[in-house]
Amino acid sequence: MHILVIGATGFIGRHVVSCLLEKGHQVTAVARNPERLNEVPWKDSVKFISCNIHDPATDIDSFGQPDALIHLPWPGLPYYKSLLNIEETLPADYFFLKKFISMGIKHILVAGTCFEYGLQNGCLHEELTPNPVTSYGLAKDSLRRYLQGLQQVYSFTLQWARLFYMYGEGQHYNSLLPQLDRAIDNNDPIFNMSGGEQLRDYMPVVETAECLVKLIETPTFDGIVNVCSGKPISVRRLVEERIASRNASTKINRGYYPYLDYEPMAFWGDATKLSRILPKSNHL
Repeated sequence: MHILVIGATGFIGRHVVSCLLEKGHQVTAVARNPERLNEVPWKDSVKFISCNIHDPATDIDSFGQPDALIHLPWPGLPYYKSLLNIEETLPADYFFLKKFISMGIKHILVAGTCFEYGLQNGCLHEELTPNPVTSYGLAKDSLRRYLQGLQQVYSFTLQWARLFYMYGEGQHYNSLLPQLDRAIDNNDPIFNMSGGEQLRDYMPVVETAECLVKLIETPTFDGIVNVCSGKPISVRRLVEERIASRNASTKINRGYYPYLDYEPMAFWGDATKLSRILPKSNHL
């Protein structure tokens, strides 16, 4: 298949493109900053287009005629409470994707977020009513609803992949594990963190990318699906395991940072639907 990947050089996108190429797909990669192309191993194996997709003047004819589109970017993270999520990114993403839909593309996969669930605790399944408490979660949930509204006018498959927590190469430098790795690299004796008792759902980003590629290869599925491990782990244990795996002597200072007010204490994804759609996924 010819697949258009928007946000191709981002944290998830770079791994999605690698996986698509391994599977033999033709890829057109789109990203805002052409300099980031030098960070990925596949720069000579794709057609690359550098552009600002939120610019209304963007000519999507130059993107060719892909069989499917994977939409991953969301600027401004990790500022989850910023009104820019609602006032700028939401309408810009909607009108960008609508251009492709109105021109006849039949298959779109969009990255959603577990933040759509809001402050709901426990094992979260796709049938739960979203109740976002951040501008980011609200904007993502609204984008999904807008695109589902377009399905009443245009015929296309919409796969909404609700992503949970990920870690791996290319992650934002201020994320938990990159901060911990820097502390270990610097031989810092102490690593300051929250209380660490939160339960979260973490998955290596390479496994997330594999799931997204398998979804795009399964056009019979239309709807919402959690992309998650389905296995809760405490943040404290995650940190302790990382320290142990690196044979480091760094000690954790729990309780230095407060718990975030926009995240519940214990939540993880229900991976039942994902395992049903992708029964051969390695992590399930």
